[in-house]
Amino acid sequence: MTRYLPALIATVFAVTVWQAIVSLSGLPKFILPGPALVAETWWTNRAVIAEHTWITFIEVMIGLVIGALLGALTAIQLATSRLARMLVQPMLVFTQALPVFALAPILTLWLGYGLWSKVAMAVLIIYFPVTSSFFDGLMRTPPGYLDLAKTMQATPRSVLWKIRIPSALPSLASGLRLAAVYAPIGAVIGEWVGASKGLGYLMLLANGRAKTDLMFAAMLTLGVLSILLHWAVRTATVRLEESHSGRSRMANKL
Repeated sequence: MTRYLPALIATVFAVTVWQAIVSLSGLPKFILPGPALVAETWWTNRAVIAEHTWITFIEVMIGLVIGALLGALTAIQLATSRLARMLVQPMLVFTQALPVFALAPILTLWLGYGLWSKVAMAVLIIYFPVTSSFFDGLMRTPPGYLDLAKTMQATPRSVLWKIRIPSALPSLASGLRLAAVYAPIGAVIGEWVGASKGLGYLMLLANGRAKTDLMFAAMLTLGVLSILLHWAVRTATVRLEESHSGRSRMANKL
């Protein structure tokens, strides 16, 4: 309980401030609904929200897996090839200057209104953070490890898989934690541009019908989904790092 107590206190404080603003401002419900109304709307429409949440969850998970794999492979290629750094790295930086909303209609035109245009949006958003974080970790291997490997005449492949990649796992974990937060944003942007299902579609539908309480319920559901996804990725990466640290300590003892 002490671990989650600060988050619980912050949530209660935020809800209290929200209710105070609603009560003191006197704004109409269609402009700013109160937390009680949003909770009631969420419960009344829980089946519909659950259906749309499942669609968004699938899009996010597929995009997260594909984006993480592509980002990790690209980072390894950049770290091991000077030619790749000269050709690919400037292109990666250039793509980050392009607004995401400008790409969403093009992806929808190419891939349609189904699942894959949203997955592609999620991949585009998380690809660069994973690539950049992992690449930085690969390029910052402790010099002592590399000198020892050189003294022992280790092959470049062995140095990569046994020294550089394990040393860069904390950086990869940081990139994956960022990806877990950004992936839902990409999926929802894709749903805003063109979709018939998903939390982004539900938000637009509720907004068009002036059902602000339903829109808030969908947004809060998306926020909870992002928090749970971030927690899951963080737990997995922490265990991976602890497992690697344990193996390293055992190898040092041997």
